[in-house]
Amino acid sequence: MKKKLLSVIIAIGLCLGCSDEFTTVSPRGSLNDEVLQNEDGVNLLLVGAYGLLDGFITGDPWLSSGDGWWLDVLTDDAHKGSTDTDQGDLQRLQTYIWTSDNPYLFSKWQALYGGIDRCNSVINVAGLVENPDELTTQIAEARFLRAHFHFELQRLWGSVPYIGEEEQADPNLPNEGAIWDKIEADFQFAIDNLPESSPDGEPGRANAWAAKAFLAKVHLQQGEYNEAQEIFSDVINNGPFMLATEFNDNFTGAGKNGTESILAIQFAIDGPPNDANANQGSTLTHPGGGPYGSCCGFYQPSQDLANSFKTDASGLPLLDTYNDSDITNDMGLESYQTDTEGNVIEDGSGNPVPTAYTPYTGNLDPRIDYTIGRRGIDFNGYGLHPGKDWVRAQADGGPYMNKKTAYKKEEEGSTKGAGAWGQQHSGLNYNIMRYADLLLMAAEAEVELNMLAEAEGHVNMVRNRAKNMTYLKEVLADGTVTTNDAATYVIEPYADGTFAAQGQDYARKAVRHERRLELGMEGHRIYDLKRYSDAVNIIEDWKTNEDRLFGDRLSSWGTFQEKNLLFPIPVTAIDLSNGVLNQTEMWK
Repeated sequence: MKKKLLSVIIAIGLCLGCSDEFTTVSPRGSLNDEVLQNEDGVNLLLVGAYGLLDGFITGDPWLSSGDGWWLDVLTDDAHKGSTDTDQGDLQRLQTYIWTSDNPYLFSKWQALYGGIDRCNSVINVAGLVENPDELTTQIAEARFLRAHFHFELQRLWGSVPYIGEEEQADPNLPNEGAIWDKIEADFQFAIDNLPESSPDGEPGRANAWAAKAFLAKVHLQQGEYNEAQEIFSDVINNGPFMLATEFNDNFTGAGKNGTESILAIQFAIDGPPNDANANQGSTLTHPGGGPYGSCCGFYQPSQDLANSFKTDASGLPLLDTYNDSDITNDMGLESYQTDTEGNVIEDGSGNPVPTAYTPYTGNLDPRIDYTIGRRGIDFNGYGLHPGKDWVRAQADGGPYMNKKTAYKKEEEGSTKGAGAWGQQHSGLNYNIMRYADLLLMAAEAEVELNMLAEAEGHVNMVRNRAKNMTYLKEVLADGTVTTNDAATYVIEPYADGTFAAQGQDYARKAVRHERRLELGMEGHRIYDLKRYSDAVNIIEDWKTNEDRLFGDRLSSWGTFQEKNLLFPIPVTAIDLSNGVLNQTEMWK
């Protein structure tokens, strides 16, 4: 369905002719049009529902980006990046000065309910065709997507309306608490009615195994560990997913829709003008300097995340002490030497002379250099990262750059897209869920059930892949790639019985830490923190430690509190509902 999913979204918008705004009534005429009351029409509507996985419904696409990059900015994994004055509304979110009128919040709300409206259109129009039973698969896909959109709303806001197909014509419903049971029912319908594999040539479509994976995740998010573990175990033991041989394959064009991908947003640079089928929501996250020549330098990894990749002599992470000191960074160091008048000094060949800098020489997990761009290490095939010159504003976002969502030099022709005002749109897929994520969620549930051997086994599957993958290689100043590793990479699985010997608390820390190492800069951290009882302490401690890099910068931010685990209901949504929606108590 890749081509179909990516090529007719604009046409669907014209066919539907509706605003997708929550609390507005969808035009009935367009949905009852005879042209849609057949299998082709239902499929067209379904493509539209898949289309909103990317979050782009109206306005600036980054406000509601489906890849979760700006949600990471609210955690200890990432900084907003760019300059403090660029995207001031996001700066206020990053600094925990949250108000219900922040446009990022309403845009996300609007996009998710817009996706739900499109799913309901599929279901309602399918019910009008001559033989609706023949469209059960399409209805099941729509209910899968509807569950996904509601799941996002539930996790982000806590108390939200559930809008089913019967409420589509009048969706102005109150938010009266959690909607977990309805989300579970939609995923269960998808499990019961979807095929076990996606149609050939249409890898973006949901299948029964993906539905099982997401239902297990719903249970995990609620702390229902028995239910989650049982389903995770079924997917692991009987499902079709496998870890890719190479960790980095999850972030390349060549690795799209591989064996590890459970559900991915399908992006591509071919098709409509300005590469509108590519990832418009992440356009701000490309490097703000260097060979990309791009805007805008947002979404920079934190020092804390970089420190988490330290390993000991046995190749295991430093669960309790990783942040006692920082790995070497080039904060405040100029990229190139200058003379007394500030002119860059060049060598005999006319190349700028770098300032002296040696990257961290201690032991590191090799995943760091496929996740974080740091000085002295190759950046996605473009040569040595020279540091400050490739970073938009070090003083505001730190010295690191994101690598996972940035295209690779050797794939420019197939993944580098361009937008209307010179921005760049990546054609790399975004994995909403991949198999490594599922393995570590299974381990999380198993730890809480004291199934420590099983949890250790699933963590070690992920660690063994990291151990056996191809390590990033050293690049010399002249661009020569050597056979030497780019850093001192030391990683090993946990020895058999470690979790059992060390106990449940140790195993819990190990699983949570592994999620950061494997999934850092993929938009999952905020949801992980919501499951952890000590999220407030994690963020407040991070602010203190991160100020070793920034001085007293983070100490001037607002305090992260329990209420920051959920967003305030957008005031615009409340106003549009004429008071039917209520602000959650903690945000009144």
